[in-house]
Amino acid sequence: MEDNLFKTCLYDKHIALGAQMSPFGGFIMPIQYTNITDEHNAVRHKAGMFDVSHMGEIFVSGPDAERFVEHVFSNKVAGMEPGKILYGMMLYPNGTTVDDLLVYREFEPDHYLLVVNASNIAKDYDWLCAQKEGFDVTVVNESDSWGQIALQGPEAEKYAVETLGLAKAAGLAFYTYYNDHTAEGSRIIISRTGYTGEDGFEIYAPHDVINTMWDTLLAAGVVPCGLGCRDTLRFEAGLPLYGHELSDEITPLEAGLGMFAKVKDKDFIGRDALAAQKEAGLARKSVGIELQDKAIPRAGYPVEVGGVQVGVVTTGYRSISTERSVCVAMVDKAYTELGTQVEIRIRKKVFPGIVTKRRFYETNYKK
Repeated sequence: MEDNLFKTCLYDKHIALGAQMSPFGGFIMPIQYTNITDEHNAVRHKAGMFDVSHMGEIFVSGPDAERFVEHVFSNKVAGMEPGKILYGMMLYPNGTTVDDLLVYREFEPDHYLLVVNASNIAKDYDWLCAQKEGFDVTVVNESDSWGQIALQGPEAEKYAVETLGLAKAAGLAFYTYYNDHTAEGSRIIISRTGYTGEDGFEIYAPHDVINTMWDTLLAAGVVPCGLGCRDTLRFEAGLPLYGHELSDEITPLEAGLGMFAKVKDKDFIGRDALAAQKEAGLARKSVGIELQDKAIPRAGYPVEVGGVQVGVVTTGYRSISTERSVCVAMVDKAYTELGTQVEIRIRKKVFPGIVTKRRFYETNYKK
Protein backbone atom coordinates (compact mmCIF):
# COMPACT_ATOMS: atom_id res chain seq x y z
CA MET A 1 0.00 0.00 0.00
CA GLU A 2 2.66 2.50 1.02
CA ASP A 3 4.70 1.89 -2.13
CA ASN A 4 2.16 3.86 -4.18
CA LEU A 5 1.86 6.75 -1.74
CA PHE A 6 4.00 9.77 -0.98
CA LYS A 7 5.60 10.19 2.43
CA THR A 8 6.07 13.51 4.19
CA CYS A 9 9.38 14.55 5.72
CA LEU A 10 7.99 13.58 9.15
CA TYR A 11 7.00 10.03 8.19
CA ASP A 12 9.69 8.39 10.31
CA LYS A 13 8.61 10.47 13.32
CA HIS A 14 5.05 9.18 13.00
CA ILE A 15 6.20 5.56 12.77
CA ALA A 16 8.44 5.98 15.83
CA LEU A 17 5.45 7.35 17.79
CA GLY A 18 3.30 4.38 16.80
CA ALA A 19 0.82 6.41 14.79
CA GLN A 20 -2.00 4.72 12.94
CA MET A 21 -1.18 5.45 9.30
CA SER A 22 -3.62 5.58 6.40
CA PRO A 23 -3.81 6.91 2.82
CA PHE A 24 -4.99 10.49 2.43
CA GLY A 25 -4.74 12.66 -0.67
CA GLY A 26 -2.09 10.43 -2.22
CA PHE A 27 0.06 10.43 0.95
CA ILE A 28 0.47 7.98 3.81
CA MET A 29 -0.53 10.09 6.82
CA PRO A 30 -1.05 9.70 10.58
CA ILE A 31 -4.75 9.38 11.43
CA GLN A 32 -4.20 9.18 15.19
CA TYR A 33 -1.47 8.52 17.73
CA THR A 34 -3.43 7.64 20.89
CA ASN A 35 -7.08 8.31 20.11
CA ILE A 36 -9.03 10.98 18.26
CA THR A 37 -10.90 12.22 21.35
CA ASP A 38 -7.76 12.93 23.39
CA GLU A 39 -6.06 14.64 20.47
CA HIS A 40 -9.18 16.68 19.68
CA ASN A 41 -9.44 17.86 23.29
CA ALA A 42 -5.73 18.71 23.45
CA VAL A 43 -6.27 21.23 20.62
CA ARG A 44 -9.50 22.58 22.08
CA HIS A 45 -8.04 23.16 25.56
CA LYS A 46 -4.23 23.36 25.27
CA ALA A 47 -2.17 22.77 22.13
CA GLY A 48 -1.62 20.14 19.48
CA MET A 49 0.52 19.89 16.37
CA PHE A 50 -0.23 18.38 12.97
CA ASP A 51 2.01 17.28 10.13
CA VAL A 52 0.48 19.07 7.16
CA SER A 53 3.52 18.75 4.93
CA HIS A 54 1.27 17.05 2.39
CA MET A 55 -0.25 20.43 1.50
CA GLY A 56 0.92 22.01 -1.74
CA GLU A 57 2.94 25.21 -2.23
CA ILE A 58 2.71 26.80 -5.68
CA PHE A 59 4.48 30.10 -6.30
CA VAL A 60 3.31 32.65 -8.87
CA SER A 61 5.57 35.54 -9.87
CA GLY A 62 6.14 38.00 -12.69
CA PRO A 63 4.93 41.38 -13.97
CA ASP A 64 1.35 40.06 -14.41
CA ALA A 65 1.21 38.03 -11.18
CA GLU A 66 -1.51 40.12 -9.55
CA ARG A 67 -3.65 40.18 -12.69
CA PHE A 68 -3.17 36.43 -13.17
CA VAL A 69 -4.12 35.52 -9.59
CA GLU A 70 -7.14 37.83 -9.88
CA HIS A 71 -8.13 35.89 -13.00
CA VAL A 72 -7.95 32.41 -11.46
CA PHE A 73 -8.96 33.17 -7.85
CA SER A 74 -12.47 33.98 -6.60
CA ASN A 75 -11.49 36.44 -3.86
CA LYS A 76 -10.23 39.97 -4.48
CA VAL A 77 -6.43 40.12 -4.69
CA ALA A 78 -5.98 43.60 -6.21
CA GLY A 79 -4.56 45.98 -3.63
CA MET A 80 -3.73 43.18 -1.21
CA GLU A 81 -0.90 44.23 1.10
CA PRO A 82 2.27 42.15 1.59
CA GLY A 83 1.91 39.81 4.55
CA LYS A 84 -1.83 39.33 4.04
CA ILE A 85 -3.56 36.01 3.34
CA LEU A 86 -6.89 35.39 1.62
CA TYR A 87 -9.10 32.31 1.45
CA GLY A 88 -10.99 31.54 -1.74
CA MET A 89 -11.40 29.13 -4.64
CA MET A 90 -10.26 28.39 -8.14
CA LEU A 91 -13.29 27.62 -10.28
CA TYR A 92 -14.11 25.94 -13.56
CA PRO A 93 -16.01 28.05 -16.12
CA ASN A 94 -19.25 26.36 -14.97
CA GLY A 95 -18.71 27.67 -11.42
CA THR A 96 -17.82 24.39 -9.72
CA THR A 97 -14.64 24.15 -7.69
CA VAL A 98 -11.15 23.23 -8.89
CA ASP A 99 -9.90 23.67 -5.32
CA ASP A 100 -10.19 25.90 -2.28
CA LEU A 101 -6.91 27.48 -1.22
CA LEU A 102 -5.04 30.23 0.58
CA VAL A 103 -3.27 33.02 -1.30
CA TYR A 104 -0.30 34.65 0.47
CA ARG A 105 0.75 38.07 -0.83
CA GLU A 106 4.53 37.88 -0.71
CA PHE A 107 6.76 40.68 0.58
CA GLU A 108 8.72 40.56 -2.67
CA PRO A 109 6.86 42.55 -5.36
CA ASP A 110 4.79 40.55 -7.86
CA HIS A 111 5.10 37.30 -5.90
CA TYR A 112 2.31 35.13 -4.47
CA LEU A 113 2.20 31.81 -2.65
CA LEU A 114 -0.80 29.56 -3.29
CA VAL A 115 -1.34 26.86 -0.65
CA VAL A 116 -3.50 24.08 -2.08
CA ASN A 117 -4.96 20.78 -0.95
CA ALA A 118 -2.71 17.72 -1.08
CA SER A 119 -5.02 15.67 -3.28
CA ASN A 120 -5.19 18.49 -5.83
CA ILE A 121 -1.54 19.56 -6.16
CA ALA A 122 -0.95 18.11 -9.63
CA LYS A 123 -4.42 19.09 -10.86
CA ASP A 124 -4.09 22.65 -9.55
CA TYR A 125 -0.64 23.12 -11.02
CA ASP A 126 -1.80 21.87 -14.42
CA TRP A 127 -4.87 24.10 -14.23
CA LEU A 128 -2.81 27.18 -13.41
CA CYS A 129 -0.34 26.48 -16.21
CA ALA A 130 -3.22 26.06 -18.65
CA GLN A 131 -4.49 29.57 -17.79
CA LYS A 132 -1.16 31.37 -18.36
CA GLU A 133 -1.72 32.42 -21.97
CA GLY A 134 -1.70 36.22 -22.22
CA PHE A 135 -0.01 36.65 -18.82
CA ASP A 136 3.68 37.32 -18.16
CA VAL A 137 3.97 35.01 -15.15
CA THR A 138 6.02 32.11 -13.85
CA VAL A 139 4.22 29.30 -12.01
CA VAL A 140 6.40 26.93 -9.98
CA ASN A 141 5.29 23.93 -7.93
CA GLU A 142 7.63 23.76 -4.91
CA SER A 143 5.50 21.36 -2.87
CA ASP A 144 8.25 18.74 -2.61
CA SER A 145 10.68 21.26 -1.07
CA TRP A 146 8.55 22.40 1.86
CA GLY A 147 7.39 20.78 5.08
CA GLN A 148 4.69 22.25 7.28
CA ILE A 149 3.60 21.98 10.90
CA ALA A 150 0.23 23.34 12.07
CA LEU A 151 0.49 24.33 15.73
CA GLN A 152 -3.07 24.74 17.03
CA GLY A 153 -4.91 25.52 20.26
CA PRO A 154 -5.28 28.18 22.99
CA GLU A 155 -1.63 27.72 24.00
CA ALA A 156 -0.26 27.72 20.45
CA GLU A 157 1.15 31.24 20.74
CA LYS A 158 3.03 30.34 23.91
CA TYR A 159 4.74 27.39 22.25
CA ALA A 160 5.46 29.31 19.06
CA VAL A 161 7.17 32.11 20.96
CA GLU A 162 8.71 30.40 24.00
CA THR A 163 9.53 26.96 22.61
CA LEU A 164 10.33 27.67 18.97
CA GLY A 165 11.65 31.19 19.51
CA LEU A 166 9.33 32.70 16.89
CA ALA A 167 9.07 36.04 18.68
CA LYS A 168 7.18 37.82 15.92
CA ALA A 169 4.40 35.22 15.94
CA ALA A 170 2.69 36.94 18.87
CA GLY A 171 2.28 40.07 16.78
CA LEU A 172 0.53 38.36 13.89
CA ALA A 173 -3.09 39.26 13.26
CA PHE A 174 -5.50 36.63 11.96
CA TYR A 175 -4.77 35.74 8.30
CA THR A 176 -1.36 37.39 8.17
CA TYR A 177 2.19 36.00 8.03
CA TYR A 178 5.86 36.91 8.08
CA ASN A 179 9.14 35.49 6.82
CA ASP A 180 12.03 34.39 9.00
CA HIS A 181 15.32 32.56 8.47
CA THR A 182 17.35 29.93 10.26
CA ALA A 183 20.95 30.56 11.25
CA GLU A 184 21.90 28.69 8.07
CA GLY A 185 19.79 31.05 5.98
CA SER A 186 16.87 28.76 5.19
CA ARG A 187 13.63 30.63 4.65
CA ILE A 188 10.74 30.01 7.08
CA ILE A 189 7.15 31.22 6.67
CA ILE A 190 4.99 31.66 9.80
CA SER A 191 1.27 32.35 9.34
CA ARG A 192 -1.75 32.60 11.62
CA THR A 193 -4.83 31.09 9.99
CA GLY A 194 -5.80 27.76 11.55
CA TYR A 195 -8.16 25.03 10.43
CA THR A 196 -9.55 24.03 13.82
CA GLY A 197 -11.52 27.05 15.02
CA GLU A 198 -8.82 27.68 17.63
CA ASP A 199 -5.84 30.00 17.53
CA GLY A 200 -3.14 28.52 15.37
CA PHE A 201 0.07 28.94 13.41
CA GLU A 202 1.39 27.31 10.28
CA ILE A 203 5.15 26.93 9.96
CA TYR A 204 6.54 26.29 6.48
CA ALA A 205 10.21 25.36 6.25
CA PRO A 206 12.70 22.98 4.60
CA HIS A 207 12.42 19.35 5.68
CA ASP A 208 15.33 19.34 8.10
CA VAL A 209 14.03 22.44 9.89
CA ILE A 210 10.55 20.93 10.19
CA ASN A 211 12.00 17.75 11.70
CA THR A 212 13.91 19.75 14.30
CA MET A 213 10.88 21.87 15.19
CA TRP A 214 8.70 18.77 15.54
CA ASP A 215 11.16 17.23 17.99
CA THR A 216 11.41 20.50 19.94
CA LEU A 217 7.64 20.83 20.29
CA LEU A 218 7.28 17.16 21.20
CA ALA A 219 9.90 17.50 23.95
CA ALA A 220 8.05 20.55 25.28
CA GLY A 221 4.85 18.53 25.69
CA VAL A 222 2.84 19.53 22.62
CA VAL A 223 0.50 16.68 21.71
CA PRO A 224 1.01 15.19 18.21
CA CYS A 225 -2.34 14.99 16.45
CA GLY A 226 -3.50 13.04 13.43
CA LEU A 227 -5.81 13.89 10.56
CA GLY A 228 -8.67 12.19 12.36
CA CYS A 229 -9.08 14.97 14.88
CA ARG A 230 -8.12 17.59 12.32
CA ASP A 231 -11.35 16.62 10.59
CA THR A 232 -13.49 16.61 13.75
CA LEU A 233 -12.10 20.01 14.74
CA ARG A 234 -12.61 21.73 11.38
CA PHE A 235 -16.06 20.17 11.08
CA GLU A 236 -17.22 21.52 14.47
CA ALA A 237 -15.98 24.97 13.46
CA GLY A 238 -17.98 24.90 10.23
CA LEU A 239 -14.95 24.80 7.91
CA PRO A 240 -15.22 22.96 4.57
CA LEU A 241 -13.17 20.06 3.27
CA TYR A 242 -12.59 19.65 -0.44
CA GLY A 243 -14.21 16.47 -1.70
CA HIS A 244 -17.01 16.86 0.85
CA GLU A 245 -18.42 20.39 1.20
CA LEU A 246 -16.69 21.55 -2.01
CA SER A 247 -15.89 19.64 -5.19
CA ASP A 248 -15.89 19.77 -8.97
CA GLU A 249 -19.66 19.29 -8.70
CA ILE A 250 -20.32 21.98 -6.05
CA THR A 251 -20.13 25.76 -6.42
CA PRO A 252 -19.10 28.15 -3.62
CA LEU A 253 -22.67 29.51 -3.54
CA GLU A 254 -24.11 26.05 -2.92
CA ALA A 255 -21.47 25.48 -0.23
CA GLY A 256 -22.49 28.69 1.56
CA LEU A 257 -19.14 30.31 0.78
CA GLY A 258 -20.35 33.07 -1.49
CA MET A 259 -18.59 35.71 0.64
CA PHE A 260 -15.31 34.42 -0.78
CA ALA A 261 -16.45 34.73 -4.40
CA LYS A 262 -16.49 38.41 -5.31
CA VAL A 263 -19.00 38.19 -8.14
CA LYS A 264 -19.88 41.92 -8.00
CA ASP A 265 -16.33 43.21 -7.51
CA LYS A 266 -14.15 41.53 -10.13
CA ASP A 267 -13.96 39.19 -13.09
CA PHE A 268 -12.55 35.68 -12.68
CA ILE A 269 -12.93 32.23 -14.18
CA GLY A 270 -16.37 30.92 -13.21
CA ARG A 271 -17.69 34.37 -12.27
CA ASP A 272 -20.39 34.45 -14.97
CA ALA A 273 -21.67 31.02 -13.98
CA LEU A 274 -21.95 32.09 -10.34
CA ALA A 275 -23.73 35.30 -11.32
CA ALA A 276 -26.24 33.29 -13.37
CA GLN A 277 -26.74 30.82 -10.52
CA LYS A 278 -27.31 33.66 -8.10
CA GLU A 279 -29.80 35.31 -10.45
CA ALA A 280 -31.74 32.09 -11.03
CA GLY A 281 -31.71 31.10 -7.37
CA LEU A 282 -29.99 28.12 -5.81
CA ALA A 283 -31.53 24.68 -6.26
CA ARG A 284 -29.64 23.30 -3.25
CA LYS A 285 -27.54 24.51 -0.36
CA SER A 286 -25.20 23.25 2.37
CA VAL A 287 -26.75 23.23 5.86
CA GLY A 288 -26.12 21.88 9.33
CA ILE A 289 -28.40 19.20 10.78
CA GLU A 290 -28.67 18.03 14.39
CA LEU A 291 -30.13 14.58 15.02
CA GLN A 292 -32.53 14.03 17.88
CA ASP A 293 -30.71 10.79 18.69
CA LYS A 294 -27.23 9.43 19.39
CA ALA A 295 -27.02 7.75 15.98
CA ILE A 296 -24.08 9.02 13.90
CA PRO A 297 -24.74 10.45 10.42
CA ARG A 298 -21.92 9.72 7.97
CA ALA A 299 -20.93 11.14 4.60
CA GLY A 300 -23.15 9.72 1.86
CA TYR A 301 -26.20 9.05 4.05
CA PRO A 302 -29.49 10.28 2.52
CA VAL A 303 -31.45 13.21 3.92
CA GLU A 304 -35.18 12.60 3.59
CA VAL A 305 -38.54 14.29 4.10
CA GLY A 306 -41.62 12.10 4.08
CA GLY A 307 -39.67 9.16 2.70
CA VAL A 308 -38.33 11.16 -0.27
CA GLN A 309 -34.62 11.93 -0.52
CA VAL A 310 -33.97 15.69 -0.50
CA GLY A 311 -30.21 15.73 0.13
CA VAL A 312 -27.08 13.90 1.18
CA VAL A 313 -24.71 14.15 4.15
CA THR A 314 -21.24 15.51 3.26
CA THR A 315 -19.64 15.17 6.73
CA GLY A 316 -21.09 13.84 9.98
CA TYR A 317 -19.92 12.97 13.51
CA ARG A 318 -20.92 12.57 17.11
CA SER A 319 -19.39 15.95 18.04
CA ILE A 320 -16.63 15.49 20.60
CA SER A 321 -16.92 19.02 22.00
CA THR A 322 -20.73 19.12 22.24
CA GLU A 323 -21.67 15.43 22.48
CA ARG A 324 -24.36 15.96 19.83
CA SER A 325 -24.93 13.96 16.64
CA VAL A 326 -24.55 16.52 13.88
CA CYS A 327 -23.73 16.69 10.19
CA VAL A 328 -23.35 19.00 7.22
CA ALA A 329 -25.51 18.09 4.25
CA MET A 330 -26.29 19.33 0.74
CA VAL A 331 -30.07 19.74 0.73
CA ASP A 332 -32.73 20.89 -1.74
CA LYS A 333 -33.38 24.63 -1.25
CA ALA A 334 -36.96 24.09 -0.02
CA TYR A 335 -35.62 22.39 3.12
CA THR A 336 -32.75 24.71 4.10
CA GLU A 337 -34.49 27.14 6.48
CA LEU A 338 -33.29 26.96 10.08
CA GLY A 339 -35.60 24.79 12.13
CA THR A 340 -36.82 22.67 9.21
CA GLN A 341 -37.61 19.08 10.21
CA VAL A 342 -35.79 16.42 8.17
CA GLU A 343 -34.68 12.81 8.60
CA ILE A 344 -31.36 11.05 8.10
CA ARG A 345 -31.50 7.50 6.80
CA ILE A 346 -28.88 5.37 8.53
CA ARG A 347 -28.99 1.94 6.94
CA LYS A 348 -32.61 0.70 7.31
CA LYS A 349 -33.74 3.25 9.90
CA VAL A 350 -34.53 6.96 9.72
CA PHE A 351 -33.71 9.41 12.51
CA PRO A 352 -35.37 12.83 12.97
CA GLY A 353 -33.22 15.91 12.68
CA ILE A 354 -33.50 19.68 12.51
CA VAL A 355 -31.71 22.12 10.20
CA THR A 356 -29.19 24.30 12.06
CA LYS A 357 -26.22 26.53 11.37
CA ARG A 358 -23.15 24.72 10.04
CA ARG A 359 -20.91 25.93 12.86
CA PHE A 360 -21.58 23.53 15.72
CA TYR A 361 -19.03 24.79 18.26
CA GLU A 362 -18.01 28.33 19.19
CA THR A 363 -14.47 28.65 20.51
CA ASN A 364 -13.19 31.35 22.85
CA TYR A 365 -10.60 32.48 20.32
CA LYS A 366 -11.25 36.06 19.22
CA LYS A 367 -10.02 36.51 15.67
